[in-house]
Amino acid sequence: MVLSELTDAKGNRQEIHLKMDFLQEQGKMAEANRKLLDDHGVTMIDIMGSVGTGKTSLVEQLVRTLKERRRVIVLNGDLATTIDQDRILRHGVEAVQVNTGKECHLDAALVRSVLDRLDLDRIDLVLVENVGNLICPADFPLGSHKRLIVVSVTEGPYVAVKHPHVFAEMDYVAINKIDLAETLGVDVSKLVGDLMKVNPNVRIYQTSCKDGAGIPELIAGLIGET
Repeated sequence: MVLSELTDAKGNRQEIHLKMDFLQEQGKMAEANRKLLDDHGVTMIDIMGSVGTGKTSLVEQLVRTLKERRRVIVLNGDLATTIDQDRILRHGVEAVQVNTGKECHLDAALVRSVLDRLDLDRIDLVLVENVGNLICPADFPLGSHKRLIVVSVTEGPYVAVKHPHVFAEMDYVAINKIDLAETLGVDVSKLVGDLMKVNPNVRIYQTSCKDGAGIPELIAGLIGET
């Protein structure tokens, strides 16, 4: 598997490879996590995106809507602090902070260490807020049933074409902060078109955590509820 390509000043390309045994081991751990969740009837959704795209605000919107109907727990991944966990706990929903130190993503082993400490028989839905990073998390499956990436119009109009690999791996995309699109001069329809070119099967939702636009549709797409 090619991780990336380098191009030098003369235009020569050099591919950087990840060891296949390492990737296979990651895949096996992810599959084991998925089996554990399936055995207990638990759905897990991996939510990714850069710092500042509104991932935590979006997760807050989800738990606020779902907490009366689903037994929800949130895994908040971050390099340090419990800021995101504290925000979720305010909604009366259990949250576990997973600090990775210098690592820019969660991995299947870290998630398994949390799952093994939980009573999965009293949980319906696990929402994983991955570390704020647009690149690394895509290469490290956690065993989730669905993968959602949150992008923001504040990232500009070229985010999809600059990071095609990430979006090719996703099941869902939330284009967030659409209330700012006009102010920032971002053509959301163009961004949607770019995303569809990269991944024709991805399901795209336009959301705003400020006024709740698109949140019911996103929830319906993710778990079949509004």
